[in-house]
Amino acid sequence: MNDKRPLTPEEISKIVDGLNPIDWVQMELLAKMPPEKRIYPSLHASAMIRAGLRTAFKRKFPNLSLSEINMKILDYLTFMDSKYGHA
Repeated sequence: MNDKRPLTPEEISKIVDGLNPIDWVQMELLAKMPPEKRIYPSLHASAMIRAGLRTAFKRKFPNLSLSEINMKILDYLTFMDSKYGHA
């Protein structure tokens, strides 16, 4: 069953209207950074996500060790990557 069709301009507008506006100041700051430092915001965000998952898993599984919690995080991120193409 292949029901793919191009989106109408109205459908595209609905999708775009739901997106957050572009933060031009942030874009300029990133553009001014040296290429080797542009990855820092992404690494910081990734670390915050893992810390949040670690806290949630510690609450859900209080009897597990830190290394077991970390393995659960790895399992979760691997699952998300395989299912959605990103973690």
